[in-house]
Amino acid sequence: MDYPLGPTGLWTGSFEALTRSEVRETVAEIEELGWSAVWIPETIGRESLTAATLLLSATERITVATGISSIWARDAVTAGAAHRTITEAFPERFVLGLGVSHDMLVEGVRGHAYQRPYSAMVAYLEAMAAMPYVSAAPSTPLRVVLAALGPKMLQLAAERADGAHPYLQTPDHTASAREILGPDAVLAPAQLVVLNTDPEAARAVARANLEAYLGAPNYRSNLLRLGFAEHDLADGGSDKLIDALVAHGDEDAIAARVGEHRAAGASHVCVQPLPTGPEFPMAEVRALAAALVSG
Repeated sequence: MDYPLGPTGLWTGSFEALTRSEVRETVAEIEELGWSAVWIPETIGRESLTAATLLLSATERITVATGISSIWARDAVTAGAAHRTITEAFPERFVLGLGVSHDMLVEGVRGHAYQRPYSAMVAYLEAMAAMPYVSAAPSTPLRVVLAALGPKMLQLAAERADGAHPYLQTPDHTASAREILGPDAVLAPAQLVVLNTDPEAARAVARANLEAYLGAPNYRSNLLRLGFAEHDLADGGSDKLIDALVAHGDEDAIAARVGEHRAAGASHVCVQPLPTGPEFPMAEVRALAAALVSG
């Protein structure tokens, strides 16, 4: 499938600590390093579609994808209008990743009722497809992927979007997702990584970053479905769980895990170097670019 993501993307939430000018300088370097796409989340920082436009305006070639834009952050008509606006301005350089987010963010931060997330996504996609739009139309297709882990959402991603962007999963999940999606849909898993050859130090970084995720019901359900036990999810995660979710070691070890996703059916792999502090992990981004995307 011809799709603007390319083979290997960079997934990062670390733009949040940077000023506008720092963001522009950083993403320009990421583009020059050869990354084909950059993925950004939406939690309690910058609004994702505005942030995507900032990144696109500072670059010339790289694709910007949201991983993900929450369906609870804006109504479907607003999301559809923004999608068309960005795609018209930056043809074939924007992918809208949509997701149902988590109850702790939807109810605790946004004040919405987090009910029937699958049905909410179906209704959202239908409203986006049916919305009126009178401005200049994009010259290229609207690209949409869904944050999908379970079978129902993966099937929806195959039928009503271009494919899926699973987060916090394993190459085994990639293989099962490919079976559900079929051969042609986009499958862009995110692979969390720690570029550190000390296993205990790497696991400590991983646990610090995964603490909130391991308490989220949708991630817990998916990990149990993959064969992990409740004790694997307790106390920051067992070594078995951490090693399965977070690739760590040198550049070759990270490249090997990315290769496992490709062998399992991934069409694009988003590599997320986990931060050890508020600073943007630029040293890791440069090292991983040399190992994964250069040439």
